[in-house]
Amino acid sequence: MIKFNSLANSFSYLQKIIRQSGPAMGASYTLIGSILILGALGYFIDKWKDTSPIFLLIGLLLGIIIGFYEIAKTIWAKPH
Repeated sequence: MIKFNSLANSFSYLQKIIRQSGPAMGASYTLIGSILILGALGYFIDKWKDTSPIFLLIGLLLGIIIGFYEIAKTIWAKPH
């Protein structure tokens, strides 16, 4: 039989882990989202202007820069 106290401790530990991983998850979503959104924006500008993949590459590069900036802010943030 599982003791209730043990189960309650497990749930509180899980909540603690999820709460601590929140900023990292947000930064990773920002990385993926910025690459996808700015890459798609660059792709559609290339289609509209009938250019080579110049704007696509610029969009992808900006997305990578913004995403890694957010990850760096999360990694080097001071704990509360």
